[in-house]
Order: sequence, then C-alpha cells, then structure tokens
Amino acid sequence: MKTFAWHFVGDKLRDGRDIPADGEWLIHGGPVVPCKFGLHASKHPLDALMYAPGSTLCLVELAGKIVPHNSDKVVASERKIIARKDVTGLLRNFARIQARSVLDLWNAPKVVRKYLITGDESTRDEARNAPWSASTSWDAASLAAWEATSTKAWEAARGAMQAAREATLAATWEACKSARENTRNEFQSLVHECFEGPLTELGVAP
Repeated sequence: MKTFAWHFVGDKLRDGRDIPADGEWLIHGGPVVPCKFGLHASKHPLDALMYAPGSTLCLVELAGKIVPHNSDKVVASERKIIARKDVTGLLRNFARIQARSVLDLWNAPKVVRKYLITGDESTRDEARNAPWSASTSWDAASLAAWEATSTKAWEAARGAMQAAREATLAATWEACKSARENTRNEFQSLVHECFEGPLTELGVAP
C-alpha cells in the first residue's frame, strides 16, 4: 500500500540540493533517523506547515524504510513529489481566518480589521505598521493579527494559528480541543481543494 504525505519546500532542499522534478524519486542512502537523517514529510498538511521553509506545498509519496515520529512527521529513505503548488494565497487566507477567529477579543485598529476581513493585499503593510492605541493590549489575540500580516506567507499562517490558539486558552478544555480540531479540518479542506485533481487521481480525496 502506497504512503502519501505532505512536505513544504523553499528554493532548495534543506541540505542545499536542488528540489527534484515531479515524479523523480529522491533516495537517501544513509541511516533513517527522525529529525536527523532521511527524507521528512507529514501525514497531515497542518503538521507539514509547522516545518515549512517556504510556500510551496508538495503532495509526496514515501517508500523504502519509513519511520514515524511522534504524531506530526515521518521520515523515509525514499520520497517522490507527485504534485506541487505555490500556496501563498492559501496560507495568507488561513492566517486571516485564524486571526479573525479571535478578533472579538481585542480592540483592533480599523486598518487591521479591514485587512483581516477583506484580505486586501494593498492594506497588509499598513495593517502591520498600524499605530497600536494605548487601549489595545499586546496579547495573544492581537499577536495573531500581527502574525497574519507577516511578509512570509508560511510564517504568517503558522504564527497566526499558534497565537490564536494561545488566545483561546482561557476557554474550557473542550472548547480548546474543538477549536484545535476545527483548525486542522479548515486547513486540510483548503489544501484538499487546492490539490483536488491529484488527490482524486490517487483515490485519496475526501
């Protein structure tokens, strides 16, 4: 049975090599040790985001020796890119969704609120540089908005999500657990919509 996973890349692989073409197997000949040696990926796209060095998301197939690590990643001796997409827009949208989810917890400057609601890129820099009034506390909720305006889309998505989670810690455990699951489902839904064609061909679309 084939093993499919998700992996973000930047301009190069982490070891400096060029990223292989789609359909080309990348082979690791040494030991396979999570976080140290081998070719990494994640079963869930949100877990892959936590290790993203860039905004290109790859749907990959893993083969050879495959070693799971905790619940958020796997490492293998062989990895092949099936499809890749620049998901900058998706990541920015996800970051805004996360920041909007805690928008009611703080007194957001008007331009920040406008960016989070409309996604108008012409206002992103202005939102990031907005004057924060004395009545606006620099807490997790406002930090989620700040992170969402980050120049790097993958950092915006990752940072806004983590800050939004922090902002909900005052809620009950069940509410936090539900919010975390909703976040994973939201991101997976966005990704699966983006990769609908390749996933359908593989028979793994939801």
